[in-house]
Amino acid sequence: MQPFINLTAIAAPLDRVNADTDQIIPKQFLKRIERTGFGKFLFFDWRYLADGITPNPEFELNAPALQGAEILVTGKNFGCGSSREHAPWALLDYGFRAVIAPSFADIFYNNCFKNGILPVTLSEAQVADLLGRLQSEPGATMTVDLENQSVSGPGDFRVTFEVDAFRRHCLLNGLDDIGLTLQHEPDITAFERRTGKL
Repeated sequence: MQPFINLTAIAAPLDRVNADTDQIIPKQFLKRIERTGFGKFLFFDWRYLADGITPNPEFELNAPALQGAEILVTGKNFGCGSSREHAPWALLDYGFRAVIAPSFADIFYNNCFKNGILPVTLSEAQVADLLGRLQSEPGATMTVDLENQSVSGPGDFRVTFEVDAFRRHCLLNGLDDIGLTLQHEPDITAFERRTGKL
């Protein structure tokens, strides 16, 4: 997993509440057996017109100024609905490394950390302020700093956020569940030798 230390990138405003996992990655695209390739289906029903091919000019993320965005700022209860891990896979494959919202669904929130995405919880007032700034300045960049637990830009916007120390450690060091296990590889190997499995 790629470490997350700090990120300065274009921030995309998605001013919608209760964006569920079926909106993030619709069920018809869950047949893939890899974790990659889901980005092109992210927010599919919002991104495309009824033909499933033509980009919807009314959808926020289709704005030319937001192409290449790596930070998503959105409304409360993001990632609600079913527990599919494909939702963070799709966000990451699209290019998002951080999602800022007033609240997240618990399972989605946990899945973000396990897949290298930093979910940042700010107050509703802070997110509303940030959304307003981003909507008035399309293509504006922001910095999400996990080391110092701060979010800054555009303009004079600067706030701090809290994140669990263990999750912060894992993201800073690029450790998913497998990476955490491999930190104990010498002990695992020694145990297997003692039990005759090597």
